[in-house]
Amino acid sequence: MENQEINNGEIEIDLGEIFRLLIGHIGIIALSGIACGLIAIIGTLLFITPQYESTTKIYVLNRQDSNTLTSQDMSTSTQLTKDYAELIQSRTVTEGVIAHLKLDMTHETLLKKLSIETSTDTRIVTIKVKDTDPYRAAEIANSVRDVAAEHIQSVMDIEAVNVVETANIPDRKASPSLSRNGIIGGLLGLLLSAVIVIAIYLTNDSIKTAEDVERYLKLSVLGTIPMIGKEKKSKRKKTRRNSGKSS
Repeated sequence: MENQEINNGEIEIDLGEIFRLLIGHIGIIALSGIACGLIAIIGTLLFITPQYESTTKIYVLNRQDSNTLTSQDMSTSTQLTKDYAELIQSRTVTEGVIAHLKLDMTHETLLKKLSIETSTDTRIVTIKVKDTDPYRAAEIANSVRDVAAEHIQSVMDIEAVNVVETANIPDRKASPSLSRNGIIGGLLGLLLSAVIVIAIYLTNDSIKTAEDVERYLKLSVLGTIPMIGKEKKSKRKKTRRNSGKSS
């Protein structure tokens, strides 16, 4: 209650007092952050299945004339990359991949594994697939690329879709990140412990010092009576007993 002043029903909080409070409990707050960070890392290892990401790239170029390549062809192809991305994620492509690889998943499930990236200044479309099995991730990525190439040629009336890069077999997991989850867990632990310390402090409305009496009760303190600790009392008792034995 030392940090609060009540004026007309409003409570004023001394930020300096709050800061000193947090500094005084820095050990507990830091320990809570470390504990939550470790819990987040252990939980990630035990309960989150690693995901592997495989990437393949295609190059799509729309020519007006099969013998020449004009600047208009380049500009048109760049503008159409977003259309290609939508076609790659269409149900025709996903269901074709599911049927080709005999996957036990739905169109929606495959879409969650699939991500398409298109750069503004290029005609290259990047296809990424995440899966718990690195070999299956590469297999799905290559299959999506092949089925999508046929679908793009059919819909957009394009002669060919060139393969820039075949899908790789990832040797490192793409997610989850132990360091990121540990940092997030640690920060949440710090924040939660700080909030709890502040909440306990603000809800404590007991009078502790003479300054509290003058500040909140508007009364003058004539004097204070010091409290004798238990250790002093026990020492006095022992002294009395020893003096009694010696006499």
